[in-house]
Amino acid sequence: MAYLRIILMNKLFLVLMLIINIAGTIYGYIWYEYQMKDTPVQFLLFVPDSPTASLFFIFVLLGFLIGKNSGLFQALAAVSLFKYGIWAVGMNVGGSFAGEPLDWINYMLIISHLGMAAEGLLYAPFYRIKAVHLMIAMVILLHNDIIDYVFGMMPRYPALQGYSQQIGYFTFWLSLLSVFIVWILTASKRRITQ
Repeated sequence: MAYLRIILMNKLFLVLMLIINIAGTIYGYIWYEYQMKDTPVQFLLFVPDSPTASLFFIFVLLGFLIGKNSGLFQALAAVSLFKYGIWAVGMNVGGSFAGEPLDWINYMLIISHLGMAAEGLLYAPFYRIKAVHLMIAMVILLHNDIIDYVFGMMPRYPALQGYSQQIGYFTFWLSLLSVFIVWILTASKRRITQ
C-alpha cells in the first residue's frame, strides 16, 4: 500500500493523470455538445456531468502539484467522479439490455468511467475534506439530480428514454452512496485534522 501512495503522488504520475483528465474532460464536453445546443441557458452548467467531474479533479491534481489543496474541490471531485463514473457504466450496460448493442465507443466509455470512479477514491488518503465540504458537495449533487430528472436535462441515452423515473430514483441513491463512501474513506483524516 505504501508503494501505491508513492506512485499516486509522484510528480510524473500526477502530470500523466492531469494530461489524461484534461483529454477526457475535453472529449466529455464535445460528447455533450449536441445536447447543450438545445439546452436552456439556465441549465447549461448542469448538463455535462462527467466532464465537470473530471474538471474538478483537474483542479485537485493541480493542487497536489503546486502544494495547494482545496477540500471543497477534493470533495466535489471525489463524489462526482464516483457517482458519474458508476452512473455512466450503468447507462451504457443498461442500454445494451434495452436493445442497443454495445460498440467500441460504449466499451471505451465503460472503461474510462470505471477509471473515473476509481481515481477519485484512490486519492482519498490525500484529501483534506471537512464535513462542510461534503455537505456542499451533496447539495450540489442532489441539485443536479433535480435539474436532470425534474427539469429533464439528464444525459440522453435513446434506448433508455422510457426509464427516466427509474434512472432518476437510482441516481438519487447513487448520489447519497457517493457522499457516504467518500465520508467513510476520509473519516480518519477528519478526526486527526479537525
